[in-house]
Amino acid sequence: MQRLSLRARLLMVGLLGLAVALAVGSAVLYGVLGYVGYRSLDQDAVATGHDVAQLVDQDRLPDPIPVTGSQIVQVVDGRDRVVSASVNSDRLTAILRPSELRRAAAGTPVEVSGSRVGLDSPLRVVVVRAGDARRPRTIVVAQQFDDLVHSQHVLAVSLLATYPLLLAVLALIAWRVMAAVLSPVEALRSTAERISGSDDDERLPVPVSDDEVRALALTLNSMLDRLASSRSRQRAFVADAAHELRSPLASMLTQLDVAEHLGEGSPLTADLRADVQRMTSLVESLLVLARLDADTARTADLADVEIDDVLAELRNRPSREGINVCLDGADGVVVRAEPDGVRRALANLLDNAVRHARSQVRVCVEPGERDVVVAVEDDGAGIAQADRERVFERFTRLDDARDRDAGGSGLGLAIVRELARRGGGDVQLTEAASGGLRAELRLPRPPR
Repeated sequence: MQRLSLRARLLMVGLLGLAVALAVGSAVLYGVLGYVGYRSLDQDAVATGHDVAQLVDQDRLPDPIPVTGSQIVQVVDGRDRVVSASVNSDRLTAILRPSELRRAAAGTPVEVSGSRVGLDSPLRVVVVRAGDARRPRTIVVAQQFDDLVHSQHVLAVSLLATYPLLLAVLALIAWRVMAAVLSPVEALRSTAERISGSDDDERLPVPVSDDEVRALALTLNSMLDRLASSRSRQRAFVADAAHELRSPLASMLTQLDVAEHLGEGSPLTADLRADVQRMTSLVESLLVLARLDADTARTADLADVEIDDVLAELRNRPSREGINVCLDGADGVVVRAEPDGVRRALANLLDNAVRHARSQVRVCVEPGERDVVVAVEDDGAGIAQADRERVFERFTRLDDARDRDAGGSGLGLAIVRELARRGGGDVQLTEAASGGLRAELRLPRPPR
């Protein structure tokens, strides 16, 4: 039930209530019409009985007794003998047996078989008392009610036949009406989903109707305004802080170089240099992310980039002692991407692999029909499958990579994914054949 849409759940609840209401209404209608029909039949019979009783009391009872319609009348004495009857009645045998006669005399109509008077249809019989104590008489009035039974049967069949059809028609109408009513909500949802995947200034559509949906849209738009303002302030703070830190860090590195050149260096100076370089790398990464965040609405400046040229620039990149870096290029392989973005992304992947490798790092190019995969593999400890997506979040550092000496800031892979997707590519992490980590940077080929 919870997996169904709100529209489907509302329809199911509404149809359930409507089905119960229609079923109860149909049953009440069937019962009321049946009650009214039988009551009218009994009242006609009782009226005929009273008319005959007056004739009995006035000692003017004709023989045979005149009747109208299909009524059958008998006048029975105290010994249950027929003393007078209508033309269509048996003049020898009473329609009711003594027990049935007593029950009918108590005011309860009795239904008997019509075969007692030579008819195929059943009879409904009522009784009216007449005469005095010396000469008691009982007027028995019987009527055929097969037409009433047939009418009830037709009504029941009609109700049962139209019940599902009526439900289906009402369900269709309700489905369309709810679609129209919930269309503003769907518009809010689709727009919110689109906004959540971008950083632009689009806002939710505000319905013209003055209802709860309009109030919700206004509230959410106000929240989006506050979030956008907060995000802008955060980006500005990061960019400004990183920019302001570049100068003092560069000055510190210069002073450390001068100190070492003058022979004033010490083990403390070497440690300080490593920390300043790590801080410089972090500041540069923050600046890159700040620029990427600020330029989300801008179309990337794509160009044709030859992968071998990028790998040639990476060959002279410093590596950790004891780590063998193998760069296998592919002649003439060209991708469509931002040149600086490809260089930085591959440099980050290579630095990450060198940082965690045991002895070897390998970079290979795998051309495809529509895109090119540049794979960077290392023989390190690798990353568990459950964490391979989490490491692309900013400042995420796994437990085994938190050593200060490792030099990681938790921003390298986040920058790689931002740069790759900005140019229409992507990056994924898998397990290398050596058991380490394999990072696949997928870049699109130029259009033919």
